[in-house]
Parts: sequence; C-alpha cells; structure tokens
Amino acid sequence: MNFIKKIADKNFDDSVHHQFQKFSKGEFRNRAVIDVKKSSKKYTIATSAEFANGLVRTVAEILGEGKTNITGAIVSTTDLKGEIEFKEIKQFQGVKRYLMDTEMSGTEIISLLDKLPKAFFALSFEVGDTKLKIKPKAPKSGKPGSKGEEKPKADFCKISTTDKDLVDDFLFDVGEFKKVSINHTFLIDEIVISDELKKTNDFAKMREEAKRKGRVVRLVNVDGKESRSELDFEA
Repeated sequence: MNFIKKIADKNFDDSVHHQFQKFSKGEFRNRAVIDVKKSSKKYTIATSAEFANGLVRTVAEILGEGKTNITGAIVSTTDLKGEIEFKEIKQFQGVKRYLMDTEMSGTEIISLLDKLPKAFFALSFEVGDTKLKIKPKAPKSGKPGSKGEEKPKADFCKISTTDKDLVDDFLFDVGEFKKVSINHTFLIDEIVISDELKKTNDFAKMREEAKRKGRVVRLVNVDGKESRSELDFEA
C-alpha cells in the first residue's frame, strides 16, 4: 500500500512518518505525482520518486519466495557494507549509491526494506507480467514549490501490470478511466514534539522523531475532469 492510500485510511505508520521527516512547516507543492494509463487490460503507472520504496515492497510481496534478477541502486548516507551485497559504490557529497545486479527473492527484498527504512530503494525487477523500473539514482531533495512552478514529470518510477488491485491502491478514489493524472500538495501546519522528546534535549532526535501535522491536498484529473480533496494526517 502506498503512503497516500495509508493516509486516506488513517494508517499513519513509520513509512508515512519517513515521508514527512524532511519537511518543515509550510506549503510544498507538486509532490507525489502519479500518471496512470489504461490500454485494453494493461495498466502503466508512472510516478515521482516518493513512491519508490512502496513500489519495491509491493512488487516484492507479489514475488514472495520466488527469485528474480534485481538491478538498480540502494541509496544511503550511511555505510551499508556488510548489510547488502552490491556490485559497486558510487559516492557524491556524502550520498552513497550501492549498485545492484543480483538475484534475490521477494522475501529477501522485504527484509532489506525493513532493516534499512531510511535507505532509498531504486531497484528494478519483474514478476510475471508486472514490471517495475526505477531510475538508479538519489531523488532530488524537496523544496517548497512556488505557485507558478510547473508540475514535475511522473517519470522516476514506472510499473506496467495487469494487476487491478495494484492500480486501485493508487486510484482508490477513481472509477472507470482511460488516463489519470494526480498531483499532491503537502500543507504542514504544525511540528508536534512530545513532552518526552522535549525532555531529552536531543535536537537531532527531536527533528527525526517529531510528527508533522497537516493536510494533503489531492488533485485528480480523470480523462480531463478534475476533482480536489483533502486528507488530514499526523505522522
């Protein structure tokens, strides 16, 4: 399940918290962009980088105990030597890209996701007729979007599939369609720091564990018809 669907379901787990850790108070436009196209029984989903880890987990769950070839990169600011098997390391300004080209099971991928929740999994692999491709690089750091800013392309992650359940996870508020474009604005109204956290006087820990409270404005365009909704969250 992707983090926007979790917010809609009021399921504010750690994966949702990680999505908002980097944000201060303010308005952040053009986030979590999604384009979906339907042709006969096949669907193509293209998204911005926010959905990468969730997509990797979803396809890994479909793969299960089966194995397939995994390519791409795991991106982290920490040293992952000994934690993962990799082909090569590339580093720029403290960000490490561990390049992958190996065979893994879905269970092994999920284990890594659980073990390394702060890492960015830019992995590409397939199972059956579901094919996932993610650009093997670090996503750009988020900055507040200006009102006149052009919407970024949904081209960081791409998945082709006949799995309607996977599509419905992204289009939980959409009926029949041929083409859908979705864009989100994150409105962070408050940084919530518990009294227990305040007592630690550990500012790094406060930044990491503080919750963001606000709204996600969801703009949906279905075959040219637009709609707007808001999702409250605290994560």
